[in-house]
Amino acid sequence: MVKGPGLYSDIGKKARGQSEAITSTGIKKGELFLADVSTQLKNKNITTDIKVDTNSNLLTTVTVDEPAPGLKTIFSFIVPDQRSGKVELQYQHEYAGISTSIGLTANPIVNFSGVIGNNVVSLGTDLAFDTASGNFNKLNAGLSYTQSDLIASLTVNDKGDTLNASYYHIVSPLTSTAVGAELSHSFSSNENTLTIGTQHALDPLTSVKARVNNYGRASALIQHEWRPKSLFTISGEVDTRAIEKSAKIGLALALKP
Repeated sequence: MVKGPGLYSDIGKKARGQSEAITSTGIKKGELFLADVSTQLKNKNITTDIKVDTNSNLLTTVTVDEPAPGLKTIFSFIVPDQRSGKVELQYQHEYAGISTSIGLTANPIVNFSGVIGNNVVSLGTDLAFDTASGNFNKLNAGLSYTQSDLIASLTVNDKGDTLNASYYHIVSPLTSTAVGAELSHSFSSNENTLTIGTQHALDPLTSVKARVNNYGRASALIQHEWRPKSLFTISGEVDTRAIEKSAKIGLALALKP
């Protein structure tokens, strides 16, 4: 029996830490057909993803995994979009994680997100700075506290305009019974929104959830896993201040192989 070179070529690539993969997808929307072809090349700690879509856009992403301990570098760009180039650095430590990116343009947008803490208390921030205008496009921060049966958090969003406080408590792990509440305050409009919710498992495959806010809007759903990873859901929403006008009922079916 004569063996072709393909088998030995694959063995050689694996020995050198190399691999290749090619995938393609297609979606038809009305009379429009959208398709793309993707390929992934791996060489030791460098992964290159290349994708070509129907509009002849070429998306390339190069990832260098751990050039230094805990560090990952990502470089991406789209051809022919000359403003799409971006470099991203990610660093992960046992008690900290940082991600920062900058666009490869004359006046780039700089993004930064980071979190420090442990499995009980953590503090994080997420911001974006536009060097062209000298303004922050995004400025958020948050603090969380976690125990085996509860999660509490305090976040500041919308450049400091919105303050959110949330609390989630597991009442009974056996029945997945839990209660939660969220209070949101907008400094610009001086409005408060309080939402209270609960969930309970009727059996291992069926659960119910409900919530209501201080404006009288209430919603509920019942969800049943009729086969592994496949869910059937019935949901409803109503404005208790105008029941005859705003009641909504929905059905959803999620199928997974």
